[in-house]
Amino acid sequence: MQVFRAFLLAVAILPIASNAATGGLYASNRLIQLSETRTEWMNESQILDLISHQQRFRDITDARPQTIPISLSSQPTFPTTLTHQAQVQPLLGQVSETVPRSVLTNFTTFTNRYYNNNNGKRSSAWLLDTIKSIASSRVNVTTFAHRFPQSSIIARINGTSHNDEVVIISAHQDSINGNNPDTGRAPGADDDGSGTVTILEALRVFSKSSLVPKRAVEFHWYAGEEGGLLGSADIAKQYISDGRAVVADLHFDMTGYPTNPPVVGIVTDYTDDDTSGLVRQIVGAYTDLSTVDFTCGYACSDHASWTANGVRAALPFENQYVDGNNNIHTTRDTLGTVDFGHLVKFVNIALGFIVEVSDAQ
Repeated sequence: MQVFRAFLLAVAILPIASNAATGGLYASNRLIQLSETRTEWMNESQILDLISHQQRFRDITDARPQTIPISLSSQPTFPTTLTHQAQVQPLLGQVSETVPRSVLTNFTTFTNRYYNNNNGKRSSAWLLDTIKSIASSRVNVTTFAHRFPQSSIIARINGTSHNDEVVIISAHQDSINGNNPDTGRAPGADDDGSGTVTILEALRVFSKSSLVPKRAVEFHWYAGEEGGLLGSADIAKQYISDGRAVVADLHFDMTGYPTNPPVVGIVTDYTDDDTSGLVRQIVGAYTDLSTVDFTCGYACSDHASWTANGVRAALPFENQYVDGNNNIHTTRDTLGTVDFGHLVKFVNIALGFIVEVSDAQ
């Protein structure tokens, strides 16, 4: 997650040393959007300075605003009430902490998962193999390449009568050390290893059930979120260009660091009201948590890439404070800080959303 703490950009921005991949993504300046009304062309050192100061931004160089096809601007139908409790409840008993804990234990051993170096590439390859080993045979797992070393991963379960419509469940796989992105230690246990294993557990449980979705269901693990929502921007642009009917994106960025008492934070800015409303109902029906609305700010996480393209999106968060976990982007974001009992409740949310929106039977 991109966390904002206000700062003033100096006229002369000091560069941060980097041993990351040269050329490629940062061979020339990038168009960086800092707010709805402010964009600047920046070089790699300036972008890394934004990251070090935890300034939110979108890299829109390769994802310029485009006209949404007529077939998508009308949007597929979306449920407003829960009608699949009988299908969802049996799934919840299959949810376990075992796989999330095991996967996250290994996922946090990489020095970092920085999108623009070999660690990001290696961690993504490891995650790909892990997803393939856990998902059932009806899941098609592929990669989505970008202009930087780390690839995004997409796991798809085909639908039946409405296979041309897709429900997306997403998280981001990269991690970053804000002071030293390339070589600094960044376990990224909560940000966003927690979201990564949350949707992986949802994939495991749903794919091995007997339920068949009418709409296709895709699980996305985005690369390069910390670099300005890079991976999700590329995928959203491609999907819109291809005219794919995306019903909604439910994004999980940090699910393992609760407050006391624990709640589910519902992000209300740069999200869709109907989608968030359904998520509130799902939380009430399939967890023992209450919800608290809060705002996350511009370019908070990858759901913003879908919102920018006119697609419904929502983000259920681990608590009601955008900066509630001050360990992120540091060496302190470790496995020991993750509350797996809290995390698995977000697996329930993901499963409820999948079944309700895909109309699984």
